[in-house]
Amino acid sequence: MRFFDHNATTPLWAEAKAAWVEANEMHWLNPSSPYRSAAAVHAQLEQGRERLAVLFDVDPRRIVFNSGATEGNNAVFATWAKMLKATDRVVVGVTEHPSVLAAAERYFEGRIDWLPADPAGVVGPATAEWSDASAISVMAANNETGVLNPWQDWLAACRECGIPMHCDASQWIGKMPLDGLGNCDYVTGCAHKFGGPKGVGFLIMPEGSAVGLAGGAQERGRRAGTEDVAGILALVAAVEVADSKRLGCSDKHKMAFLAALEQSLPGVQVIGDRQHTLWNTVEIIMPQFKSARWIRALEKKACLVSAGSACSTGKQGTSHVLAALGVDADAAGRALRLSSGWETSAEDWEVLLGAILESFRELETDAAEPGSQVISI
Repeated sequence: MRFFDHNATTPLWAEAKAAWVEANEMHWLNPSSPYRSAAAVHAQLEQGRERLAVLFDVDPRRIVFNSGATEGNNAVFATWAKMLKATDRVVVGVTEHPSVLAAAERYFEGRIDWLPADPAGVVGPATAEWSDASAISVMAANNETGVLNPWQDWLAACRECGIPMHCDASQWIGKMPLDGLGNCDYVTGCAHKFGGPKGVGFLIMPEGSAVGLAGGAQERGRRAGTEDVAGILALVAAVEVADSKRLGCSDKHKMAFLAALEQSLPGVQVIGDRQHTLWNTVEIIMPQFKSARWIRALEKKACLVSAGSACSTGKQGTSHVLAALGVDADAAGRALRLSSGWETSAEDWEVLLGAILESFRELETDAAEPGSQVISI
């Protein structure tokens, strides 16, 4: 099976699995229990926090472990809702992940200024007027298009204006350098996006400012609930491995694939500036046939792709990201997102290319048969 949906989820690194198994065998006690054996588990938890802090060059006390980026993104806007004035407005990129958009609407309905993207899909400081903002949320890399936002420029601008910045780095971590990312006031990360287990993530934030789940005093009172020590240690192992593996990755296989695809299948449209995207990600508009038909046809040829964000699957309408880039609904309905992994080879991309071309011929044949009905879904 050739897996080209790594932006939805990733296979578990062997090192992360080993850390998870060891923790469940050796460190399974509740880290908040009062006896010495539990204190040893708590020590493992804090060592994991310190290892992660080193990677981001932050004080370990800024790291809060949670269930993933969706919880982290919601916690950021809940925090801002408590710390900002009732008349304050927040600025949010229009191409953000659904968990950011929904959290912003929940806590700041009627008080959101949307940052547009330029024609290439980039959300930068020059794209709109935002100087009156009280807080800003801009993702590092788009989960659908792979387009990179200049979060470093946003950070500099926020520092100059004295306002907090949130950066959803779910797709950035493990694929791009972590240098400077911890300087953002709030950073969300999700383990299963970089080879860790599902259901665990983290939020980097100013110490003492988070509003999380209410209950016990875990995570210094910032996020209640018994910590998933095994998941956390697997997360830390995964980001360490992925950050190391990314050094050997480039977009050369993806670019070769795109060149061959455009030559072999006229009418294919590449979304975004292909020179400024994640090395593993590309979103394309196919010349014919709905996304769902492509996905099924390619799965029969052992190639797994998607039509966009897995978190948007089942929702009505086309991609909000493509709509923000001016892509009409008909074209958006023919979109495919291809996202490779750290160990995806040139051969994998070549197999995908062959599967697409063969599927196109088969779909054309089916559509041309007398009496056939092409179902739009």
